[in-house]
Amino acid sequence: MSGSNLETRSLLDELKNFEKGLFFDLGHPLLNRVAETFVRAAGIGAVHAVSREAYLTAVESVSGDATGGLPRVIGAPKKHHVFPDLRGENNRKSVEALVKSTGKESLQWGVAAGMYSGLTYGLKEARGVHDWKSSALAGAVTGAAMALTLDNHSHELVVQCAITGAAVSTAANLLTGIF
Repeated sequence: MSGSNLETRSLLDELKNFEKGLFFDLGHPLLNRVAETFVRAAGIGAVHAVSREAYLTAVESVSGDATGGLPRVIGAPKKHHVFPDLRGENNRKSVEALVKSTGKESLQWGVAAGMYSGLTYGLKEARGVHDWKSSALAGAVTGAAMALTLDNHSHELVVQCAITGAAVSTAANLLTGIF
C-alpha cells in the first residue's frame, strides 16, 4: 500500500470536506466565502435551468403547448421556453443554445449568492454583529443588482427586487433562530 490517503477516501469523505468549506483558499476569508458561495449557487442555477427546460419540453410534447393543459388566466402572457433557440435547425444549435442559456442563468445565480455572502460578511466585520439589519441591507443591494442584469429593467423593477431581496433575507435571518 502506498500510504496515500487518496486511495482510501470515499465519496462520503469528499462531501464532508466540501461541507467544511475547504473548497477554496484564496488568502482571505471574504474571498474564500464569495468564491465558495458563487460556485455552489452557480451549480444549483445550472441544474435549475436545465430541469425547468426539461419540464417545459415534456409538458409541451404531451399537451401541445407550454401551459401544461391548464387554462391561461385572461391577460396573462403565454408561458414559453426560457431557451427559445432550443428548437434549432439541428441538434448542435439546440445544444449550443442550452449551454449558453444555462451558463447565463448559473452566472446570475452565482453572482447573486456571492454578492449576498460577501455583503453579509463585510457588514458583520464592519458592524461587529450579524443581525436582521445587515441581512436586509445585503438583500436589498443584491436584489437591486440582480434586477439590473435582466433584459428589460426599469426603476420600478429595481426597487421591487430590492424590497423583495430585503424581505426574503430578513425573514431568513429571523427564522434562523427558530428552526
